[in-house]
Amino acid sequence: MPASPAPGHHAALRHPCWFRLRRSVSRLTWTDQPERQVATMTIEKCINEFDVDDVIFEEGSTGRELFVVLDGQVEIAKMNGASKTVIVTLGKGEFFGEMAVIDGSSRSATAIAAAPNTRVMRINHARFVYLVSQQPAFALMIMDALSKRLRASNTVAFRTAANS
Repeated sequence: MPASPAPGHHAALRHPCWFRLRRSVSRLTWTDQPERQVATMTIEKCINEFDVDDVIFEEGSTGRELFVVLDGQVEIAKMNGASKTVIVTLGKGEFFGEMAVIDGSSRSATAIAAAPNTRVMRINHARFVYLVSQQPAFALMIMDALSKRLRASNTVAFRTAANS
């Protein structure tokens, strides 16, 4: 049975500006292409659809992509054999996989589709760097999310240490 995240942990990962991420990425894709038809094909290549329990990526795997949830839900979980501990469940407009796209290290957790017809947009390293360099609001949004996630993680670690 999946463990629930610490109280407030899930809320700390939400930000009122998440919806802007999809719009920024769509604008980037549209303006990079000379023709609308080519742009539509480019956007569709970056979107993947998953069913419930489909693994998007596994802990320990390499990857240089960030993902944005377009529809559905994604669980970020730590796996221990058949046991799954859900760290957080993300919904529309939220992103995951940012650590690997930033520092190039292996994935720190497993991402699993948690709803039928979950759709995610992949943002590769080159697009991520472009967005960060050309749209300061995007960079600030990523930093804000990382800060909130680190604070939530610190709170959980402190509670665990205090209860030991």
